[in-house]
Parts: sequence; C-alpha cells; structure tokens
Amino acid sequence: MDGGSDEQIDVRSVVEAVTADHSFGAPLYVVESMCMRCNENGTTRFLLTLIPHFRKVLISAFECPHCGERNNEVQFAGEIQPRGCCYNLEVLAGDVKIFDRQVVKSESATIKIPELDFEIPPEAQRGSLSTVEGILARAAYELSALQEERKKVDPKTAEAIDQFLSKLRACAKAETPFTFILDDPAGNSFIENPHAPSPDPSLTIKFYDRTPEQQATLGYVANPSQARQSEGSVGAPSAKTAYVPNGTVGATAGHRAIAQSNSTDISDNLFRYSAPEEVMTFPSTCGACTEPCETRMFVTKIPYFQEVIVMASTCDSCGYRNSELKPGGAIPDKGKKITLSVRNITDLSRDVIKSDTAGVIIPELDLELAGGTLGGMVTTVEGLVTQIRESLARVHGFTFGDSLEESKKNKWREFGARLTKLLSLEQPWTLILDDELANSFVAPVTDDIKDDHQLTYEEYERSWDQNEELGLNDIDTSSADAAYESTETTKLP
Repeated sequence: MDGGSDEQIDVRSVVEAVTADHSFGAPLYVVESMCMRCNENGTTRFLLTLIPHFRKVLISAFECPHCGERNNEVQFAGEIQPRGCCYNLEVLAGDVKIFDRQVVKSESATIKIPELDFEIPPEAQRGSLSTVEGILARAAYELSALQEERKKVDPKTAEAIDQFLSKLRACAKAETPFTFILDDPAGNSFIENPHAPSPDPSLTIKFYDRTPEQQATLGYVANPSQARQSEGSVGAPSAKTAYVPNGTVGATAGHRAIAQSNSTDISDNLFRYSAPEEVMTFPSTCGACTEPCETRMFVTKIPYFQEVIVMASTCDSCGYRNSELKPGGAIPDKGKKITLSVRNITDLSRDVIKSDTAGVIIPELDLELAGGTLGGMVTTVEGLVTQIRESLARVHGFTFGDSLEESKKNKWREFGARLTKLLSLEQPWTLILDDELANSFVAPVTDDIKDDHQLTYEEYERSWDQNEELGLNDIDTSSADAAYESTETTKLP
C-alpha cells in the first residue's frame, strides 16, 4: 500500500458504503483479498464514482505484490434499466478509427462477432471500461494464454485455436470487415457514437423487453418457475379473474373533448374516449419485488385512431406502479408516417401516442431516432421533446465527461440549446412519427381531422426488410384461414 495513505477496512464497510447514496466525493476503500494465482494476500481498491450523465459505477482494482497479478472491473451501482439494449457496430475493412470508440461493458453483457461465430459470455469478461480494440485484444490474449500447455496435451484443439486467433487478430487490425454486437439485458452497456447527436451510419441501437429467463438472471425474479407460473395464470382462466364496475376510468378525456363543442353528434362520437362498463382484473407478479399483485385491463376506442388495450398494475407490497398501452386488432397492411407542423402553444399540448416501433424525426435539427429508442409512450408533443432530451443525455451522456474535446462539448451544448428552443417556439418546426406498424397517433385540434391542415397522415407499403425485422414474413395463417372457412361452410344451411 502507499505508505498508509489508503485506509484498509473490511468488506462489510465497503458494501455499506457502496449501497449508501453517495454521488460525489466518495472515498477510496482498500480491502485485503486473496490472489487467485499465488494464493497470497493482495489488495483490492474500490471507488464508487458517478460518470456524468451516465451511471453510478463501482471501479475495483486488484494488485498482488507477490506475483504481480493485476486486474480491474467496472460494476454498476445504480438501478437496472427498464429495458435491455443491443448495440450493433459495423466495422469496415481499413477503418482503424472505429477501434478507438469507448465501450462500457457491464457484468451482464454479451459480446458477439457473428462472422467468426465468436461469443464472449458475461462471465468471461466481467464489467469493463475499454475500447473496441481493447476488448478484442483482451479476448485474443486470454485465448492464447495457455496455448503452449494445450499444444502438449491436445494438439488438434491448439491448432484450431491458432487458426481462430489469426482471424481474430485480422479483425482487430481492420484487415477484414466484421460486426461487433454488444447485448446487455440490464441496459447498462454503451458504445460511443462520435457523430452524436447525429445518427451514426455504423452503429444501430435497439431496446427490447427482457424475457423471464433474463429477468431471473438479473435477480428480478427469485425463482424462474415463479415467472412461468405467473405467465400461466395470466393466459389461463382463473377463479380470481373478476369484472369490476367502472364509471369514470377513461372518461376524463371524453368529457374534456365533449366540452369543446355543443354539437350532439360530435359529443356522441367523442364519447368513444370513455371506458367500457367493465374492467377485467387478473393476478400477476410485481416486476420489482416479485410479490403477487393485480393487473387491470380494458379496451377502448380512440377517435380517428383505433382500438387500444390499456393495462395498469399496482403492487400493494412495494408501491410499484406501471401502465401500458397496447394496440388492439389486426396488424395493419401498411405503415404510417405522421407529419405535424408545430407553430403555437396549442400544438405543444397535442396528445401523442408513440408505439415501440415508431421512429421520431425532427428535420430542423437533423435528428432521427430509430424505432424503439424511447419505447412506447402516451404523452404530448412537449413531453415527447423532453423525453428525447433526457434519452440523448442518458444514451450518449458518457461522452460528456472531462476527457471530451472542447469542440465536441460545444457541439453538444449547441444541440441542447437548439432542442430547448423547440419548446419556446421561436420558429416553426416539424415533428415526424414514422411507424412501420401504424400504431402511433397525434391528436387533431379540429373536430374533423381533415380540417387540421398542420397534421398529415401518409400510408406506405412496408419493404421486405421491414417485414422481416418485424417477423411478418414468417407468419403463415393458411391453416387457420382454412379452418375458419371450413367452420363457416359447416354453419351454412
């Protein structure tokens, strides 16, 4: 240790310090721990720090004075994100600069290179702060560490590993193109986008809902069978399923819309905002504490849009609340692009339904967010812009640190100022929602949507690639259609 400058304490004190709510100025902790190479005692240093606009992280570094063994890890001390993330980086041959991109890999992330059929599981490389080149170099080093011993015991396996290492090193030198995939169910991993806030042609980011198995791996569900039981209870009829009378759920929006007009016909039409007479209640499991809770569901019709399913869950044990809005009915044959010209304060208050598959485009800022970036939400135009600003700070916020070049900092500050000016309406701007499944909606300000000249809807045919990404090309309903037609034929007299 450094002349007693570091305080040596036990592990329990470190754990208590880490779980405490420290944002800045956390001290450095030193713990005596055993070296896995020589079985002598070494020292591990812990530092809890906050990367600006990114996450709380716990940095640990081990050093053994006896054999010289050293290693370091990065673990996330903050919360698990609501959705998982998958970064897909296309590396072209000869593109050396792309290897300098910073990569934050959490302890739950998996790295894949499909061209080599190569995968680094979470337990192989734990949480780390590195670059694309650093991760590939570390993987090559660990694979070649025991090659001399392996050649004596299993020459064939050693020869196969040597051939693979030559391919891996060729990728690390940008001699061959490959795809670098970083998949993290916890949503705490990150690959730098040097072009941010503009889109990166080499990098795509997708957010997804975790499977029950991934939830169990992250510790959300104590017993994986509990998740399967809860899924079965939702799908199958249950004695606990109940229908409760509902007189006011969903009626607020309807009453507000009715108050805007004295026409009886328009009032009857806008009454579709009101909820049905009954709400279905069924048992489920809390996603935060895994205790049993209740989920309520009802179906309603939004004027000029479609039928939607509203689901809300509340947990009496921990107070967790969650609400979702799902599209109802069949999958539309065409995609839909919604274009809104924002000119006044009334436009900022328009209701917006953005589905999981909708992308957001603001041409005046050269801003384009792919589908799934913000997830599905029910908000307003003003709320959507606020969510975009917060999402960009979260996803790209790691690059706001002290190591960022001043020119890039100024670029981010300028973009943030331009994004904020959208809400001050200093000049008109355009909001575009491009939804491949046509499940998004922007409310009109007129009684008839055709009279709203600031709002346009455009339908388009989906491409084969879009249908493939949505899984629609593999859907085969011929058997179901034949069975349905035979049933209808049987019923005919």
